[in-house]
Amino acid sequence: MKYRRLGNSGLKVSEIGLGSWLTYGKSVNNQTAHDCIHKAYELGINFFDTANAYEGGKAEEVLGEALKEYPRSSYVVATKLFFPMGTGPNERGLSRKHIVEQCDASLKRLGLDYIDLYQCHRYDPEVPMEETLLALDDLIRQGKILYAGVSEWSAAQIEKAVGIGKDYRLRPIISNQPIYNMFERYIEDEVLPVSVEKGIGQIVFSPLAQGVLTGKYKPNTEKPANSRAANDATNFVINSYFRDDVLTVVQKLSGLASELGVTLSQLALAWILRQPIISSAIIGASRTEQIEENVQAVDIKLDQHVLQAIDSILEEVKDFAPLR
Repeated sequence: MKYRRLGNSGLKVSEIGLGSWLTYGKSVNNQTAHDCIHKAYELGINFFDTANAYEGGKAEEVLGEALKEYPRSSYVVATKLFFPMGTGPNERGLSRKHIVEQCDASLKRLGLDYIDLYQCHRYDPEVPMEETLLALDDLIRQGKILYAGVSEWSAAQIEKAVGIGKDYRLRPIISNQPIYNMFERYIEDEVLPVSVEKGIGQIVFSPLAQGVLTGKYKPNTEKPANSRAANDATNFVINSYFRDDVLTVVQKLSGLASELGVTLSQLALAWILRQPIISSAIIGASRTEQIEENVQAVDIKLDQHVLQAIDSILEEVKDFAPLR
C-alpha cells in the first residue's frame, strides 16, 4: 500500500480507502463486512469512510466493531453528517446543534474517543457557513475530532470556507469528498484547481462507477444475479449508468486493460490516482477478493500514451454525467 498526505495536513491516508455506502449495515451481512474490513486492514488500507446516515447509523456500528481489535493510532476513521437522522426540524443539516449532537452520536456508535476526519456530507444553504465552521473548530478544540472536511462542495463554497477559516483563525478544512470516476469528471473543471491552490485533498467516492467499471455488466445483456445492479436495495444509483453507449465504452476500456495486463477496476483506480491532489479513492466491497484486486492499482503507473487512449475511448460519452 502507498500513502498520501490529505491536502496540506500532516495526516497520511492509504491511496485506496474502504467505504460503507450501500454495503455495510445494509446489503452485506455483518460477518462479511467484518471480513472485508479485516482484509483491508491486513493489506495496508488505513482509511475507512462511513456516515451517520448510512442505514441510520448501522454502518458506523459495524465499522467500529470491526476496528476495535486494532491499535487506535493505526487507522483513520472518517464519518459525515448532513442528511436527516430523524423527523425533527433540527435533526438534519449543518447547524451547531446538529453538528454537536451527531458528533456525540457517531462517537458512541463507532465506540471511539475521537473521529479522525469529520465531514459535512453536503453543503447546507440554510445555515451560515460561519456557524458550521465554528462548530467544527470547537469539536477540534475539544478533541472530539482531529480534522474537518466537506463532501461534494463546489469550488466557490470551498474557497469561501477557506477564507472564513482564515478570517476567524480556525483550523482549516483539509479535504473534500466528491464523486469521481471515468464518467463523472466535473471536479476537473473548477474543484480540483481550487483545491490545489488551497491545499484541500480529495477523497473520491464511486471510483468504479458503482461496479460498472469492473466490466461485469455488458450491453444488451441481463444484469448478473447477485450483482449490485440486480439488488433492489442498491440499484437505484447504479441504474443511471445502464445505457448501451456507456456499457459499450466500458467494454473498450476492458480491452485496453487486458492489453496492459491489468483488470479494468485496476485501470480505473490507477487512472484516478494519476491526480496528485487525490489522496484516496474509496472502494466498496462485498467480498475480500475485490479488495485484494483493487489494492494492486497503487502499483500501476499509466504513461501518456495510455492516458491518451483512455481519453479517446471516453470521448464517446464525454457529456454523460449520471449522478448530477
